[in-house]
Amino acid sequence: MATMNISLPEPMRSWIQDRIAGGRYASSSDYVRDLIRKDQERHDKIRVLQQAITKGFQSGNAETFDVEAFKREMLESLDDA
Repeated sequence: MATMNISLPEPMRSWIQDRIAGGRYASSSDYVRDLIRKDQERHDKIRVLQQAITKGFQSGNAETFDVEAFKREMLESLDDA
């Protein structure tokens, strides 16, 4: 495993030490790894969302949607089943 040294202001260092003392993390490295994993997951979710937004824009103009007609069709399909 690679090593990386970082400098933190005292309030941040204290925050990490409190998380470790609380028992959720075994070490500052464990805490930082968890932050990085969460950031990676967040980045992946944003990428997927952006792809969906782009796909929506590329799909063309929205068409008029009649909610009442949709409800009627759904109810009729239930009656036919």
